[in-house]
Amino acid sequence: MQHFYDGQIRRYVTQMVRLMSNFSYKDNQDNLVTVPVMYGDITRQVGSILRDNSENKLPSVPRMGVYIGGLETDNTRISDSSFVSKKHIREQKYNAATQTYEGIQGKNYTVERLHPTPYILNLNVDLWTSNTDQKLQLMEQILVLFNPTLEIQTTDNYIDWTSLTTVSISNINFSSRTIPVGTESEIDVSSMSFTVPIYISPPVKVKKLGVITNIIASIHDESKGTIEVDLSTPQLDAWDDSIVIGRVDRNGNETYEASNNTNVTTISYENQGVYVEGNSIQLIYKGKVGTVDWRTLFEAMPGTYEPGVSQIHLRRLDYQDVEYSIVGTFSLNPLDETKISVNWDGDSLPDNTVITGPAGDRSNVDYIIDPATTGTSALNLSSTTPRVLILNPIGDIVNEDGPDTWKNQDGTDFVAQANDIIEWDGTNWHVVFDASANDSSTDVVYITNLTTSKQYRWNNSEWLLSVDGEYPRGTWRLAL
Repeated sequence: MQHFYDGQIRRYVTQMVRLMSNFSYKDNQDNLVTVPVMYGDITRQVGSILRDNSENKLPSVPRMGVYIGGLETDNTRISDSSFVSKKHIREQKYNAATQTYEGIQGKNYTVERLHPTPYILNLNVDLWTSNTDQKLQLMEQILVLFNPTLEIQTTDNYIDWTSLTTVSISNINFSSRTIPVGTESEIDVSSMSFTVPIYISPPVKVKKLGVITNIIASIHDESKGTIEVDLSTPQLDAWDDSIVIGRVDRNGNETYEASNNTNVTTISYENQGVYVEGNSIQLIYKGKVGTVDWRTLFEAMPGTYEPGVSQIHLRRLDYQDVEYSIVGTFSLNPLDETKISVNWDGDSLPDNTVITGPAGDRSNVDYIIDPATTGTSALNLSSTTPRVLILNPIGDIVNEDGPDTWKNQDGTDFVAQANDIIEWDGTNWHVVFDASANDSSTDVVYITNLTTSKQYRWNNSEWLLSVDGEYPRGTWRLAL
């Protein structure tokens, strides 16, 4: 093995010294005095210098000394030693001439981290005092910090997975003196033992990466070279809106259709799909949702990710079997990089379904209401004719007597089922969309809730946001 030294144990000891620094006490004149801290494992030569080469001089007090009490392996934290973690790093380009960072990508690296080895580091802190009042002042300030542990950080390198650890107090020896106290020493030493779980990491492997930004290829029928064109069919992985390769039908199923152009196919990166839920999208990899972060995909693709500017395109069939593309700009979720937050372009959403009612033809609803918990008092029925999507039934066939607030103006009962769309004509309620009669329809119904401006889709069993669902490979793409 080649020599390497990163000062890892030294950093833990240094952080312990910093942790014990800046404590103070009040002397007999009510002055606030800061207690010095030193590394206590000193050599005989250094100790002689501190005593001015005299055995009759005592060290000044109070002071604290920090030193290593022991180091032992921690078998409870041992895991797979062959595990290798890979981290992709992109630098922002630095202009050495102007000494400023530019708004473009710089160098790329892949850092391969080997699994660290766990240890338990035992640290001791000796508190030297000349009287009990000094000791009690300092110990009261120190002991309150450990309830039960205190977190420390040895580095600010974000790829260092061992930088954070905890310090816990394990033992306290209040005094080194015996009773009665002799006259041989005026210094009392109180010892505190601390336990620090640490990792010692081997060196990492850093690989410099190059990024392919352009691919120039000829797919035209030109003069033959050493490759027989007739015996091979060139394939280009790309998106072509003029063809249909993979798509989602009206029921959410994946369908495929042969392309007229054999030189172009439509695929998605690594055959991954996406799962859309409202304004949040996650990747689907090997049948699992949210196991792959989006940044890994961005780094593998040409182009540059720009929050709020980069786009995602989704393919789907509308209720008239017409294929359309839903477009939205997205940003990476800063709290969970397995998700992107999308702002959908309303013009790219499918057209709403026109539903005829007593008040006329409409393609939207005014409200989505649970009639079991919400009445009609907020609908202003005296001057408006609202159209409402209900989430629960109003009355039923056996017991037609529903809530009084949902009765007609003449007091007659009104019955509607969950997921129905109802409309007020000024005196009576009417069902304009019967969900039970559309549970096996071949048409997909789209409506927009005017209160929230969100579009919904009826999938023969429930109302969903129009973009929600799974989009398999070939039905989506990114535009960086």
